[in-house]
Amino acid sequence: MTSALLLAADPLYAQGVDLTALLITILKVVVAFAFLLVATMLMVWFERKLVSDMQNRIGPNRAGPWGILQTLADGTKLFFKEHINPIRAERRVYVLAPFLSFVPAFLLFCIVPVSGNWANGGDGTVELFGRTTYLQLADPPVGILFALAMSSIAVYGVMLAGWSSGSKYPLLGSVRASAQMVSYEAAMGLSVMAVVLVTGTVSTHGMVASQAGDGLFHVLPNWAVFTTLLVPFVIFVIAGTAELNRPPFDLVEAEQELVAGFNTEYSSIRFALFFLAEFMNTVTMSGIFVTLFLGGPSGPAPIGPAWLWGCIWFFLKTSAFLFMFVWFRATLPRFRYDQLMDLGWKLLIPLSLGWLLMLAAVQLSGQQNWNPVAVGAGVILMFLIGWSLLRSANAKARAVHLGEEVNA
Repeated sequence: MTSALLLAADPLYAQGVDLTALLITILKVVVAFAFLLVATMLMVWFERKLVSDMQNRIGPNRAGPWGILQTLADGTKLFFKEHINPIRAERRVYVLAPFLSFVPAFLLFCIVPVSGNWANGGDGTVELFGRTTYLQLADPPVGILFALAMSSIAVYGVMLAGWSSGSKYPLLGSVRASAQMVSYEAAMGLSVMAVVLVTGTVSTHGMVASQAGDGLFHVLPNWAVFTTLLVPFVIFVIAGTAELNRPPFDLVEAEQELVAGFNTEYSSIRFALFFLAEFMNTVTMSGIFVTLFLGGPSGPAPIGPAWLWGCIWFFLKTSAFLFMFVWFRATLPRFRYDQLMDLGWKLLIPLSLGWLLMLAAVQLSGQQNWNPVAVGAGVILMFLIGWSLLRSANAKARAVHLGEEVNA
């Protein structure tokens, strides 16, 4: 029983793992995998259709009504394409790399609560075949740390794909990918720590439970986007977009420089796995956004079963983020690589670290009954000092760089 609770803090396993619990878990796995595949297929169609509308084009309109089956047709075609095996490729790593990108995308979705009874003080549990459980595949006690680990492991798939292809352009794309992901992992982790600080837990279910109900003055929801004062949310959105290699941070696939990047030497279903992982990560990351900052599936349930309203709220919130990603693609120009690095290291990381320290000071001052005016003045003073030092360092580095260019 102890090992079961350690792996998944779900009331389904409170009395041990029996046949009923095992069958319910298998059902959850099948439903989650099927849902994620269908959602990914629809996301590809949604992006192509929405971008075409924004650019005054038609978009896919042949396969199925409104072209909704076009992604299925493309995937079926890729299954029957010929495999290309580069002569200089490291064969085993070359075959393994697509799975290192695809599998973490699915595992990341396993810890996302997609529904539950959160209305009127509910704890998110539902009755399923006579057993009490959560409507998420697993709720490990270190849930959000598991999410950060999975997003980090996905870097290996991209890096090893470029290296094992035996070609210089995929290698350049993979090096860019690893540098980009590592750069934005730090800012993402610090913004996540801000949510952990205000919710008091690293469990995804616990985060949703902490955000359920009324917030400030019983007007605003008790979402982390408000309790962390918006800045960590903005940082996480920017860092998450860079982690996903989505525009305007899609330098991994800068076609005019890299000939499509790390996956140039891939074809057939292996290429499809990278493509599938990219869009699956978009769906799962949107679910993580919702869980961290918008209360997950929590929300009012005016009529009918509360768990159904949980599904509706989760779908609406996630769809809003998916629309945001597509909007970014249709409107924003691609960053230069130096701009990408500057944004991550010189702005997002210092800002996220300073904001985390500020939230910690506010939390501690409330517990210790410190003078709020003095705490606020101290926080503002430290921000001004930090910002001045950062600007001075950046200006000096820029002057040195310009001097080197002139001497050259």
